[in-house]
Formats: sequence, C-alpha cells, structure tokens
Amino acid sequence: MYPRRLFLALTVSLAAFAADAQDLATTCHATSSYDLTVAPDHLLFDRQQPAPRQVELHDGHLRTDGAAVSLRPDEQDRLSLFERELRALVPRGKAVANKGVDMLVSAMHDEGSRLSLSPDTRAELDRRVAARAAELKQRLANSNSTHDWQGNLADEYANQIASDLMPLIANDLGQQAMNAAMTGDLQAAANLRDTAADLATQLRPRLEQRMQALTPQIQALCPSVQRLAELQQDIRAGNGQPLNLIQVGQ
Repeated sequence: MYPRRLFLALTVSLAAFAADAQDLATTCHATSSYDLTVAPDHLLFDRQQPAPRQVELHDGHLRTDGAAVSLRPDEQDRLSLFERELRALVPRGKAVANKGVDMLVSAMHDEGSRLSLSPDTRAELDRRVAARAAELKQRLANSNSTHDWQGNLADEYANQIASDLMPLIANDLGQQAMNAAMTGDLQAAANLRDTAADLATQLRPRLEQRMQALTPQIQALCPSVQRLAELQQDIRAGNGQPLNLIQVGQ
C-alpha cells in the first residue's frame, strides 16, 4: 500500500498549490498507512488493510479493531502524551497551510503586475484568487480528518484554478498583443502572444518557487512529528503487531 500522508489535511494548501513539493512527508519524511480523524473525545486511525484496520486512542486507552488493549502504565502515559501532542500539532499545521494560501494570493497578485495586466483584469484576478483562497481556508478550518482530502486533490485544485484564471490572463495578454500590432510593434505583439501561449507551463513553476519560502515553517514541525513517532515506539496492537501509526524515515 502506498503510504498516505498522515498530515495531508494540515498542509493541503501546499499539496494543492506546490504540487506536493513541500509537505510533511517530503520535508519531515513522515508517512502513515492510516487515515486520521481527530474527534473531540478520541483519535481514530483507520485503513483498509492490514490489521489492525482501526486504532482508537483516548486518554491513554487503546482499542484496536474494536477490542481494548491492555497496556502498562508507562505505555498509557506515552499514548496520553501522543494524543495531546498530536492535537496540539493540528492547529500549528493548519496555520502553516493558511500561510501557504496567503503566499499564493500574494504571488498571483505579483504575477498580475509582472504581466502588466490592465487594472480591471488585475482587480478581477485578485477577486477570483481571494475567493479560491477563502474557500480553501474554510474547508481547512472545518476539516478534522484526512478522509476530507482523498484523491488527487492537488491536481483537482490546480486544474480548477487554471480553468478559472488562465483564460482571464490570456485574454488580457491577447488584447495587449492586438493593441501592439495595431500600433506597428510586431515584435511586442509576438512576445505577448508567446507569453500567453507559455503561461500554462511557466506560471505554476514560478508559484512553486515562491512556495519554497514556506520550507522553514514546515521544518519547524518536524521535531514534533519525530516526537510522536518516538512516543508510539514499541507499543503493540491487540494482534501483537507494532502500532506504527507514524513512520519517520531518513
């Protein structure tokens, strides 16, 4: 089974707008075969296979596939810490994700200026980007489970943004090219047409480059992720297998 990114919901803005370039899986080398749901009174890890398919944590108590697991007092203490520290990590991760959305908004505004779009087009571009950002932030705020982010979310959001913004920008550049041609500046007209034609392939790499600035904030989460991996170490499920809720590699 290809490991899902356990904290995808926390870093979905990066997955959507930076093509998964800088999420916790790649930056902190943290993966999991489980999905995670953060409920008010427990944490639930679930997967299709292998067993255990469900792992529930609540205040130091452990249930796997519906059956209570007997733990030593020190193991209960570690699982209590695991739950508390994971809950504390959620808002931190969401804050990084929200920062990523804000960076996207700023980057798109700068693109409008760089391309010398008309004031009306820039205003409409800013409006559409702000609407997409608000939608994503609301979805992120309401989410408490990685199940909310299944499928090819990055491609889905990228395609939605492209279909919404690219025609707007291309039409403006096309009008600029036409105006340049009418004034006899054929070279400028050709350059503008080339810019419009290359927009789909050149814009996203520029946005990804801008998102690189978020790396230190993601890296700041890595010690907490490592700590979670250590807290669960050697604790076993009801079937005797290690929990391995989180794996942190090199």
